[in-house]
Amino acid sequence: MEADCDSCKLPFGAHEAGFMRCPRCKDDNDRVVDSRTSAEGTVIRRRRECLSCFLRYTTYERIEETSLRVVKKSGDRVSFERERILTGMLRACEKLPVPVEDLEMACARIEARILEEYDREVPSVVVGSLVMEELRGINRVAYVRFASVYREFQDVSEFLDELGPMLSGEKVKKVKKAKKKKSSSRGGKQ
Repeated sequence: MEADCDSCKLPFGAHEAGFMRCPRCKDDNDRVVDSRTSAEGTVIRRRRECLSCFLRYTTYERIEETSLRVVKKSGDRVSFERERILTGMLRACEKLPVPVEDLEMACARIEARILEEYDREVPSVVVGSLVMEELRGINRVAYVRFASVYREFQDVSEFLDELGPMLSGEKVKKVKKAKKKKSSSRGGKQ
């Protein structure tokens, strides 16, 4: 068993792990209650408890990579921030029954794909397309909301152009379902 630190009675090595400032009282006296890896082993999630005010909060630890830049449509370059992706997805999912955890996992998948395929710079068009791809699988209303802002729809016809493939896909599914139901009611014979 490891010895405790003489000055504060914390387990030996706790000082190297570092403390976080409590979001409520701003004290830097906390303890880690639980640690887990998440996002396919690229993130460590820690539940912490402030020893001053007893607030429990969550922190995330990620590997700091070389700075990836996003090349905007205007040609400007800004640093890649996964929080901006999450914020946009949250805005698209406002008042929809979409768990935040699903959006966080989608952000992790988007970030992983970008880091796999791009070294230093990624076009904003790629980031937007990946977000739309993820939102299409999560919630179609959120997808259309995001697409309308991202693609800068100017009138209803542009909405309809985007909805067309989704609606025709739904019609095909309904027709197949109806045919399947009809054939099963006949005992499988046609």
